[in-house]
Amino acid sequence: MAALLALGSALSFGVSDIAGAVASRRCSALVVTLGIQISGFLVLLPALVLLGGTPSWRALLLGAVAGALGNLGLVLYLRSMAVGPVGVISPVSALVGAAVPVAWGVGIAGDALRATQSVGVLAGLVAVVLVAWSPRASLRAYGSRGPLVALVAGILFGLFFVALDATPPESGLWPLVGARLAGTSMILVLLAVARRAGPDRPALGLMILSGATDMLANLLFLLATRAGLLSLASLLSSLYPVVALVLARFLLHERLTPLQAGGVALALGATVLLVA
Repeated sequence: MAALLALGSALSFGVSDIAGAVASRRCSALVVTLGIQISGFLVLLPALVLLGGTPSWRALLLGAVAGALGNLGLVLYLRSMAVGPVGVISPVSALVGAAVPVAWGVGIAGDALRATQSVGVLAGLVAVVLVAWSPRASLRAYGSRGPLVALVAGILFGLFFVALDATPPESGLWPLVGARLAGTSMILVLLAVARRAGPDRPALGLMILSGATDMLANLLFLLATRAGLLSLASLLSSLYPVVALVLARFLLHERLTPLQAGGVALALGATVLLVA
């Protein structure tokens, strides 16, 4: 059951990625993030009624910490998606985001990984270097800003998973309430400072789709961690670049250089090793 929930989370994350990426190319990443935060309540509120749980200050506080980390990561991630191809950005952030909770699970929580999964982590780090490096330009001149920002976003995503996993099991979905309230408040403050314009009508629909699927992905991930190990749930959830890559290939018609394609292939192969 934990594996199925985590794979469902990966599917939802992938759909949310593409919708959010297209929306962020039409308006500010901050505006897109706010739209994702608000529309996520469309999924969270009915799920909260159905699944219940016991609210507590610890659950809400840890959820708020997770929300702040995750939303800062989301702003950086959408910004990186706006300046770089989805087929490169998505695997970078996914693998780094998976490595952080895996390191936490193995080093702190005592999760045991098989040899193939350990090899997968190392292969994923190599893939990050490949997709971010261009042999034809210096690091400053190359459009590596997107992959580098995605790297930071991946770290924040990983810490989001760790904080969410630390919430009390009996709290149900209440940590997501704290996460969403904290994230929405943070984005409202940033928007007030930046004074960004609102979204146009096409971007609004994409933000609603991205927000609904993002919340569904978070919900499924939280349930997966309650049913199994943090390392397993986070690694299976990191399969979402497969969905993003397929959608980017057929919907956005993106092309990768041979080096980047090799890095993406290695990233996907590493993910397979991680969950084999």
